[in-house]
Amino acid sequence: MVKVLVSPSYGSAEARRHWRDTLDQEVDFQAPDLRSRLTGDEAAELDRLHPEGRARFWGARPTHDKKMATVVSGDVVLFTGEKQVRAIGEVGVIFRNAEFAAALWPPRDGAEGWHTVYSLTAFERTDIPYGELNGVIGYNSNHTYPGQLLLTGDRARAVCDAFLISPRRVPRPRDADPAVRAVRVAAAEELRATHLAYDRPGARQFVRRREGALVRAYREALGLAEGKRYYCPSGITDLYVEAPVAELIEAKGGTTRTHVRQALAQLLDYAPHCPTPDARLTALFPAPLDHTDTAYLHRYGIDCVYQTAEGTFERLPAPEESRRAMTALIRAEA
Repeated sequence: MVKVLVSPSYGSAEARRHWRDTLDQEVDFQAPDLRSRLTGDEAAELDRLHPEGRARFWGARPTHDKKMATVVSGDVVLFTGEKQVRAIGEVGVIFRNAEFAAALWPPRDGAEGWHTVYSLTAFERTDIPYGELNGVIGYNSNHTYPGQLLLTGDRARAVCDAFLISPRRVPRPRDADPAVRAVRVAAAEELRATHLAYDRPGARQFVRRREGALVRAYREALGLAEGKRYYCPSGITDLYVEAPVAELIEAKGGTTRTHVRQALAQLLDYAPHCPTPDARLTALFPAPLDHTDTAYLHRYGIDCVYQTAEGTFERLPAPEESRRAMTALIRAEA
């Protein structure tokens, strides 16, 4: 089960310097001064996860050993500072190596150095106010995250759900037939992830804050205390509703043609794996689309739903004949 580490990282001048050196930019860990400080196993793991020889790094001091002992590859990190979550990352290789840490972040004279180090296989800058995060995990609105915090269980799941932090790979049962497509349905609040989308040009977003808020609002408008998402080989859906009508929803934070095309592509990608083969396909937007874009989605049997005001939505259903034709294609591919 994914854990979420909240890491203060921009409060002091020293922290801001470390941010500039190892988060704002990737570090060449193949450089002799760094490579010579790695053990054989550490170097091999870094090479495996970062074959280009570069990665972003962060870490922790010995006083945080108890918290860091359970952090593993695939866990999520919220980097905080200046009253906001400044970035979200995914832990790659994690190890204890004081010599390597000192080369990355030279300690001040007499100060405690860092000795836990972890690379990041995903990193996305954000501007999430503390109040928004506090609301998600049930903290007081004025909480400021003064120290390292590890969120597990319901709170970690709530963070992943709220910001649509989505896994890149789909967990499969060990005894699953490799010829069978794996589909796993989970409550949105029970998100389990091992790997998340990499921060690479053109890659799927690692965290989608606007879409997460839109999905929550739509779910609440449907009167659902919780939603579901399902995992399939191509990723994880934004929302899957089973009743009263089965519906597969893909949310977008904007209404441009690019957003519309992305919604179409993802719905068609996910639909053959849907637990309900004839589920209604719905593209969810924060505002009305241009009529040509609505017609474009309707041509493929996809409903358009958009937010009209806080807590209210309007649906523009696709023609029934288009929906039936798309359902037949999906059944043939499933």
